[in-house]
Amino acid sequence: MKLNELRDNPGASPKRTRVGRGPGSGKGKMGGRGIKGQKSRSGVAINGYEGGQMPLYQRLPKRGFNKPNAKKYAVVNLGLIQKFIDAGKLDAASITEDSLVASGLVRRKLDGIRVLAKGEFTAKATIAVTGASKSAVEAVSKAGGALTVASEAAAE
Repeated sequence: MKLNELRDNPGASPKRTRVGRGPGSGKGKMGGRGIKGQKSRSGVAINGYEGGQMPLYQRLPKRGFNKPNAKKYAVVNLGLIQKFIDAGKLDAASITEDSLVASGLVRRKLDGIRVLAKGEFTAKATIAVTGASKSAVEAVSKAGGALTVASEAAAE
């Protein structure tokens, strides 16, 4: 058997019914949609409507809330910072939020940059950011560098 001899089983994919193509087709004129009304028109989908039964989104309880003034931090992992230092895109002597953005490691500062400890970090670097995890601070100091955090609220 060759690839060009492969065929579907007979009846595996039935032909699509072409509605509204004359009375001889059996699906002409109204095309199986009935007479008038919202559902007979094109482009109508009554999503979430369950025929008068209380819809699911109303049956489930409301829960939680979104803090309107929540701080959104750009997150950077130490492993990525190390990779950029090795590639020569970052200077380990002083890494600031602006230098992280300039190197392309972070797209936007948002409300600040937060450093997390994922990945290996071996460079003796001085990093100044808005926030950092405790394990990230430990990892940098263990490598012989220093990680200074601007706001204590972001350091957890």
